[in-house]
Amino acid sequence: MPVQLADVITALETAYPPGLAEPWDAVGLVCGDPAEPVARVLVCVDPVESTVDEALELGADLLVAHHPLLLKGVHGVPADSTKGKLVHRMIRAGVALFCAHTNADSASPGVSDALAEAIGLRVLRPLSPTAEGADTGLGRIGELPEPEPFARFVERVSAALPETRPGVYGAGDPDREIRTVAVSGGSGDSFLATAKAAGVDAYVTADLRHHPAGEHLEAGPSVPALVGVTHWASEWPWCGQASAVMRAALAGTVDIHVSTRCTDPWTIRA
Repeated sequence: MPVQLADVITALETAYPPGLAEPWDAVGLVCGDPAEPVARVLVCVDPVESTVDEALELGADLLVAHHPLLLKGVHGVPADSTKGKLVHRMIRAGVALFCAHTNADSASPGVSDALAEAIGLRVLRPLSPTAEGADTGLGRIGELPEPEPFARFVERVSAALPETRPGVYGAGDPDREIRTVAVSGGSGDSFLATAKAAGVDAYVTADLRHHPAGEHLEAGPSVPALVGVTHWASEWPWCGQASAVMRAALAGTVDIHVSTRCTDPWTIRA
């Protein structure tokens, strides 16, 4: 029998339980009929025009995205609105949309595990666990196989993640020895104090803001050095992880692809 959308949803929600999502989040099936068959899936970070285009070009039946399309409450999805247009395009083409956001962030393994693995870290524990001793939670703390200078570590992060216009930037002593590292896929400067308390050598995350980062570094040379990446780049490794989840659960019955389109908003670096 063909795989149904409901089967794919079961696989994804087993790996990324909806109960792990933050209370403000909007996860799960956005559009699509759970009883419909699924033969081809595209996985992406952002459900935007570019990735919807890619799904249609690929002939996908399902688009699995990390970020929600409709995060804030809406009263309608008219086709002349930006997001409504995407909903109408997908429904007309028979493409379902499923989103796994903060539930995928907190799951084990989840978004930050994928980021840590890409960098070459051995994960030790969550940065901010859901409960004491839990292996679920936001962010991860890991360690490198061998210590290396901070400048080389920044190069390691840059080589591990897809290229973006803003690139990768570091803040800290280039010669500082780095062994233990905290990572948080997506916007993570709210965990600067948590990373400091964990006593790691460096912290990798996205969307670092000027004042929080500056105040963190002013505390002295013992605080974690910072590595800033773009939001999309920090979460893109999860696409491969989610693909592996579906391949394992669906036993090769579905054709699964990872989007190769950069959905960072930044396109020019002067």
